[in-house]
Amino acid sequence: MPLLEKLAAQIEAGGPLSVAQYMTACLHDPEFGYYATRPALGEGGDFVTAPLVSQMFGELIGVWAAVAWREMGAPAGVRLVEMGPGDGTLMSDALRAARIAPGFLEAADVWLVETSGPLQDLQAETLGERVRWAKSLDEVPGGAPLILVANELLDCLPARQFVRTATGWAEQLVGLAPTGGLAFGLSASPAAGLLPDAREGSVFEQSAAQEALGAALGARLVRDGGVALLIDYGRDQPGFGDTLQALKGHEKVDPLACPGEADLTVHADFPAVMAAAQREGAETAILTQGAFLARLGVGERAEALVRARPDKATVIGRQLNRLVAADQMGELFKVCCIHAPGWTPPAFEEE
Repeated sequence: MPLLEKLAAQIEAGGPLSVAQYMTACLHDPEFGYYATRPALGEGGDFVTAPLVSQMFGELIGVWAAVAWREMGAPAGVRLVEMGPGDGTLMSDALRAARIAPGFLEAADVWLVETSGPLQDLQAETLGERVRWAKSLDEVPGGAPLILVANELLDCLPARQFVRTATGWAEQLVGLAPTGGLAFGLSASPAAGLLPDAREGSVFEQSAAQEALGAALGARLVRDGGVALLIDYGRDQPGFGDTLQALKGHEKVDPLACPGEADLTVHADFPAVMAAAQREGAETAILTQGAFLARLGVGERAEALVRARPDKATVIGRQLNRLVAADQMGELFKVCCIHAPGWTPPAFEEE
């Protein structure tokens, strides 16, 4: 495995890596990283995201975006942005559904924020010349209200891990095993005094990258106006737990076993992301994915699809269950809304 050899040489020269450094290398190394070389989405790949489960997901996001635009006063120009857009399915479904709002598509300047060359090629095949690309949010022009969606992006942003030992907090690092492979180890951490108290054995994950995105979105939305949806699996209350996982062929594998050949993720830390946005003056809200889609009428949309294709009723019912059921994506996945102060975006009104 070329990336394993590259990481082993790096560790031998400079010492163990933090879990965040390891995640970044596995996912984004320009030569051997997962997203740089071999992202595999869909049933035949390594993982399936909600837009690939059913067209209903992207369609409802498109309707939500159009309604949000209208409630913002229907500005003549708006940046419609997706970060981490996968193969382009979500944006394709969203743009199709958003046609119901007169003037929205004409007002929307559509951008995809993507760092993966292979995925950008897939997005171009799906969406054609309707969109433009940027490597980061900073490259998307400001000066207009923002409507942004990021589905399963936060979980790909790297996090450090700390373990509570009998003598205090230690950082979990990735080093070399005696056999030559990779292994986890612990090292005293200068951050120990800043971490919350916990029982021995507890794991605390901290993602500066997730917090930085929350802050950047908060500042942008306060400055230009608008709203962002961050959809991912994760917690809505502060807590502990080791959530690092690697997926290959829809199966969980050892995160250290095949660097660069599997998707590597951690749970989204929504409380930290929202706090970062709030410090910039933005307002936030959060719902489970099941509750969010229900408020947007996913049940009614499923019924309409069944009426149009009664032969697909079983499939549509299974797709709906996957998106909203508590034991599927409905509870584990959350929808975090960050928005400019002074208004409440659609679906997040208090009931």
